[in-house]
Formats: sequence, structure tokens, C-alpha cells
Amino acid sequence: MQESVAEKLAGRALALTPGRIPAAVRARVEELLIDVVGLCVAARNTDYMRSVIAAVDAGGACTAIGHAGTFAAGTAALINGTATHGEDFDDTFEGGPVHSSATVVPGVLAACEAFGRDGRSALVGIAAGIEATCRLSMVRPKQIHRSGFHPTSVLGTMGTTLGVSAALGLNRQQTVDAFGNAGSFAGGIIEYLAEGAWTKRAHPGWAAQAGIQAARLGAQGFFGPRTVLEGIHGLFNGFARSAEGDYAVLTDGFGEEWVMEDITFKPYATGTMNQPYVDCALRLAKKGIRAEDVADILCETAEGYVHRLWDPLPSKHRPPNEYVAKFSAPFNIAVAFVTGGAGLSAFTEQTVRDERILGLASKVRYVVNPNDPYPKAYTGHVRMTLKDGRVFEERQPHIRGGAHEPLTRAEIEDKFRGNCKFGGWPKERSERFLASVPKFFDSPLDLRSLRG
Repeated sequence: MQESVAEKLAGRALALTPGRIPAAVRARVEELLIDVVGLCVAARNTDYMRSVIAAVDAGGACTAIGHAGTFAAGTAALINGTATHGEDFDDTFEGGPVHSSATVVPGVLAACEAFGRDGRSALVGIAAGIEATCRLSMVRPKQIHRSGFHPTSVLGTMGTTLGVSAALGLNRQQTVDAFGNAGSFAGGIIEYLAEGAWTKRAHPGWAAQAGIQAARLGAQGFFGPRTVLEGIHGLFNGFARSAEGDYAVLTDGFGEEWVMEDITFKPYATGTMNQPYVDCALRLAKKGIRAEDVADILCETAEGYVHRLWDPLPSKHRPPNEYVAKFSAPFNIAVAFVTGGAGLSAFTEQTVRDERILGLASKVRYVVNPNDPYPKAYTGHVRMTLKDGRVFEERQPHIRGGAHEPLTRAEIEDKFRGNCKFGGWPKERSERFLASVPKFFDSPLDLRSLRG
């Protein structure tokens, strides 16, 4: 019988040990942990997180970061995954695209906490799960989005399952069964774009919860399909409309070459594709141009951006709420230009009603550049024509925070501090957590200090 893709992947993932994880990859896992904890704290008092907490049952051994009480493993993963992704400020991987840490880190931490695994197990699980999620996004790039599904939700379920299986020490057959069953748990449509519904926020949390359950079923021998990925009724045929794909990119060099080193940490609290446009707008603002003097703004964009950032253009000019605004290129350009930033305070009910911002956003239009390299790189372009005929233009060939212009560890820690301040944690508490990170994956896992 020919070895399936899931069997190959499981074998490579389960061969990982803490000693086989390079120092650079361990550093990346630490940075992802820092980012996730800060994002959970930032979101803890939001209306959508209040809804999640009210909707679940308390009781269990696991931590919901920034919240009192304890929860079952799957519930904690749901809460933390939703919080991590809630403000769209979490990491992204350009090759897919996909958000990886919002599913894998909450899932692995909750599973390790529930089943008594230590920091070394968590390190292996997070590294395996993040790497798998990133590589899965390159099997059929862009096609899951194009089919109307959210890659983070679909692929995050699979990556979390693999990460939890590795962290819990499942054997190869148990892991293959877990992975096979996870394919039937995956999902997540992108219809949230229509009205700015909250469902996208919950996608990573649901994927994290599903990954834990899939791993637990696999551990008990619940039989799953070996050909869950490449089969004629498999994951990619279902969510990307074809079983044809580059499966070698998923398995070749797994555990030896690490694509997760190129993960992007977002500098702005908005959709991934908007990030370079924000940088262009901020540079233009520094030229002393007034919003009232702008006659027209033309942006080149990738075809793959259009359904997310640009269409229908009238609703992108005047987004109905602050969440829709995060997926509007015109609003992002305008709010950055007018306010001088695109952090958590840039996307509020007040900013989406600000007529100065909306007036500028209404002047933004786009043209598709057929040579845009998306999804291999995320680019930005803003060409601003003033009423007096002068033209100012900015381009950015890559997303800041990614492989071409990474954020430093100090910048990631500063982002963490800002998120914790936004969420109401005192400075001393934030600094204590940062001081604990270098030893986090060498110690027994204890998340109690992150509660409340």
C-alpha cells in the first residue's frame, strides 16, 4: 500500500524532539507565544469575547488567558484562539496566506495543560503544528480563499491536530487517525465579509478546539482516512476544488528546513493584505499633505485582494462597522493618513463615522496589476493626486514584519506591552511574563499566572 501524505507527515512530525529544534525556530516559537498572550489580553474585555465567555461552560483544568476561572481543554482553546485572532493583529504566513499561531498555540497549550505535558512537549507541538499549517497553505495557494473558505479555519484545524498529537506523544497510527478525522472537523466560510459578522474571529478558536478533539479521538483508535489530504473526497478537493497540489512542499524537508521562520508579525491591527498600504499612506502623510487637498487616490492591487479588500467598492468606502473596516483598503489608507496610525484605536465606531476619514476613503479606487506577486509577497501602492495637479506616489514591495523586513524581538515585545496595556494589565505583570519566556519551554507548564 502506497504511503499517504498524512502518513509521511506524521512520521516526520513525530520524529521531532526538543533537541532537534534549531535555536532560531525555538526563538520564533517564543515570539509567537509572546504575541498570542498579548493579543488575548488585548481582546479580553471586548464585546465578542464577553459573548464567547457567556456561551461556554466553566470548569476544568485549563487557562483562558486574561480571564478568571478554568475551563475544559477544548473550551480554553476556543476562547484563546478567538481572542488571538479577534482584532486581526496576529501573525500571518505569506505563502498561503494563513494565520498559524491563533490555532496551534491555544490548542497545544490547552492540551498540555489538561494532560500534564511540560514545556518541552509544548515546544515540539507548537513547532510541528505551526510548520505544518504554513506548509499546508502552499499545497494549493489562494484556492481555499477563492472557493469561499477561510484557510486559517480549514488548515488550522489540521495543523493544530498534528501539533497536539506530537505534544501528547501519540504514535504514528494514532496521529494518522487524528489527522484523518480532523479533515471532517475543518470548515469556516468567509461570508462574514458581507456585513462584518464576528464569525471569522471564532474560526481559529473553533479550529483549535477541533484539533484537540481530533487528537483525542485518534489516541483512542477512532479510525480516520489515511488519504484525508490527497483523496478524491479529501480536504483539498472539498475546500480548494481539486485534489491536485504540491504535496511535496508539505513533507519534503519537514523538521530540517523551517518555513515558519518567515512568518510575519503584523505591525498594524488590521487585515494582512492592508499592511503595506498602511505603510504607504503613513509615508505620504509625512509629506505634509492635507486630506482636504486630495482629489484622487489610485492603488495598484493583486487580483487575489479584490474580493477581500476592494469589492463592492461603495461599501468599502463607507464600512458599516469597525470590523468590516479592517477589510477595506480605502478605509485603511484613509484612517492611517488622517490619524497617523492603524493600531487598535484606529478601528472603532467613532473612526468609521468620522466624515474626514470617510471623505478621503471615498476618493480611493483601484486597478489590478496582473504582475503582482501575491501570495508569494504582499505589496502596497498608493498614488495620490492633489487638487492642484501635483502627484505623490509610494510603493512597498513587501509586508513589513515579514521575511524581507522582520520585526525585532524588542519590537515584538513592545507590541506585547501595548496590547497588554490596552487590555488593562499593569506594566509589572506584563514584564513578569516577558521575563519568564526564555525558560518557558524548559519547565513544567504552568499557565496560572495568565488567568484573570
